[in-house]
Amino acid sequence: MQPLQPGLDLTHGVALYLDAISVSFDGFRALNELSLTVDAGELRCIIGPNGAGKTTMMDVVTGRTRPDAGRAFFGQTIDLLRLREPDIVEAGIGRKFQKPTVFQHHTVFENLELACKADRRARASLFARLDSAQRDRIADTLRLVQLEDAVHQVAGTLSHGQKQWLEIGMLLMQQPTLLLLDEPVAGMTDEETARTAELLLSLAGTHCLVVVEHDMDFVARIAGKVTVLHEGSVLAEGPLAQVQADPRVVEVYLGR
Repeated sequence: MQPLQPGLDLTHGVALYLDAISVSFDGFRALNELSLTVDAGELRCIIGPNGAGKTTMMDVVTGRTRPDAGRAFFGQTIDLLRLREPDIVEAGIGRKFQKPTVFQHHTVFENLELACKADRRARASLFARLDSAQRDRIADTLRLVQLEDAVHQVAGTLSHGQKQWLEIGMLLMQQPTLLLLDEPVAGMTDEETARTAELLLSLAGTHCLVVVEHDMDFVARIAGKVTVLHEGSVLAEGPLAQVQADPRVVEVYLGR
């Protein structure tokens, strides 16, 4: 694969490019020359057994872990390995962990307000007022994550699924181009899972999404292309039906 060339925006082309990324922890190789390309606007599902390197991969993309070797680019011009975690967020990458992290004692509206992409310095936060564009964005986000009826509800009283949607809404308030989602439907009811699938499908195209998930029924609902990780490398990649039929995938993951 040729190196990325500068000048491409994230409305088309490549959104995420990982090339021969290796990470070791105390002699254990968590990533083993991992190479992965995700296109702008794509919804990619990442599956694989525990210990396959899924979380470490997201840690590298978000700057939490520095690889021993390899390259990582966001778009064609942003070298992720040169940036700190806050800079990566500012560049347009948002990450949602498996357990929702919302402000439990604030309302849904206040959570989205706090997540607005704005000056986070103490003085600015104390005296900032939402402008009309920010209020419109909050309203649009409430509709998107289907929390309009809960706008004044304290976040700690929401259902598990609603908290997950609120956290996704908080990420969207920061206007990311790339969203990394770690097991977004873990612990959800069937109805919440179906609504989450609709939400993620609605985001694809305007956002690039990388979804790590173990729930294969959910993956089947949303997946176009699936990447299977095993022992820190890509084992298989393609449409879900294709990877499900791969004997290697059946042996190391699906057959368990």
